[in-house]
Amino acid sequence: MSFTLAIVGRPNVGKSTLFNRLVGKRLALVDDQPGVTRDLREGAARLGDLRFTVIDTAGLENETDDSLPARMRRLTERAVDMADVCLFIVDARTGLLPDDRVFAEILRKRAGRVILAANKAEGNAADAGVFEAYELGLGEPVRLSAEHGEGMNELYSMLLPISEEFEERAAADAPETDVALTDEELENGAVPVPTAAKPLQIAVVGRPNAGKSTLINQIIGEDRLLTGPEAGITRDAISISHEWNGVPMRIFDTAGMRRRAKVQEKLEKLSVSDGIRAVKFAEVVVVLLDAAIPFEVQDLKIADLAEREGRAVVVAVNKWDIEDEKQEKLKWLRDQFELVLPQLRGAPLVTVSARTGKGLDRLQEAIMKAYAVWNRRITTGNLNRWLEAMVARHPPPAPQGKRIKLRYMTQAKTRPPGFVVMCSHPDKLPESYSRYLVNGLREDFDMPGTPIRLHMRGQSDKNPYKGRRPKKPGALRKHLGKLQKKQD
Repeated sequence: MSFTLAIVGRPNVGKSTLFNRLVGKRLALVDDQPGVTRDLREGAARLGDLRFTVIDTAGLENETDDSLPARMRRLTERAVDMADVCLFIVDARTGLLPDDRVFAEILRKRAGRVILAANKAEGNAADAGVFEAYELGLGEPVRLSAEHGEGMNELYSMLLPISEEFEERAAADAPETDVALTDEELENGAVPVPTAAKPLQIAVVGRPNAGKSTLINQIIGEDRLLTGPEAGITRDAISISHEWNGVPMRIFDTAGMRRRAKVQEKLEKLSVSDGIRAVKFAEVVVVLLDAAIPFEVQDLKIADLAEREGRAVVVAVNKWDIEDEKQEKLKWLRDQFELVLPQLRGAPLVTVSARTGKGLDRLQEAIMKAYAVWNRRITTGNLNRWLEAMVARHPPPAPQGKRIKLRYMTQAKTRPPGFVVMCSHPDKLPESYSRYLVNGLREDFDMPGTPIRLHMRGQSDKNPYKGRRPKKPGALRKHLGKLQKKQD
């Protein structure tokens, strides 16, 4: 059991830079302009031999209405309430501002433990700001430079007693270790079961304002992510660990992806890149569409990206509660889906309402089914019997009068299913015949929607012993005689 550290402070004091240094990766977006971070981002931090959870928060704004800065402040205050320790960051170069004093008073009332840190404190120019930080009444400030890594030893000294306290609490009731599948179970085709140590990774992607953050808040049952009518609120790819109906999952909320021609600002480019990285690390990708304007060009590009990355795909149509002609619209959606996304034919298509929570049970069922298909393994014997029947039904072409022979087939990997076919002249086999085999695999082995990788590998028709000179009988008898003498 490790403790949780929330990094709080005004905008642009270096919270995300310190977060990235503690987790050892560039997870949080960093830019010179203030207010880049909006949601809460958690990460596994390492500082020396200390292991703990760190939360990057939005900059505290002195707003109390229903505006976006006010909603960001309420989300940050929620992180303060749930964290074990708050690291309050002030800018040593700028010195104390009136907002710093306001937020210090809030932390004094709401937080159990507060550590004061003066960031950007490298050099003599920051001395005045460090001394000024004593006025907040939160103890001696830790002098830091998140950009250059200075002051990490002092921060370690402050966190060490807290870590020892939490380790003593956890010693009595350590949790049971998760049990993984054996190699024998994997060979028998068993699907890996998500555990707390290795949860199911899900990325929710889509265009801006499709309702991704609202959907995830509905799944976890709390307002964990920042939402609102404004498009493009989410900037970072935020991951949340949650047990959804008994299944441990890590759900990634991503920034809305617009067409490349419309993405001009550096910050939005970073947000889109962060979302693409989340897709690459996910196991199941939920492509969220708006029921009012589904299957726009950008939706198709996002779904195609998930297929090219080899991820299991589930298509969810949001805002279904405001749809009037549901049956006719559902039939049209299914027909359009088969037409515009043939590479994902048979993938689950579910309708949900992120606002009311209707359809979430069907969404989870579709996710688990897509995950099972993504992990499916087929025995070599079944594959070769199937290949023989497919070739008999529709033989491969004969370019230049030479028939292409498909000799042998095996499954090389799963996640997604990948198959290798040994054949003659693989470079002359047309793409249409490969699609014929892939579609047959989907139908005959019940693998709808999942990406299937089919590789043709050449196998020579030549006799490997042709042209070899046989050994003379006399030389063979002489060799056997030497072996007999050694045995004697």
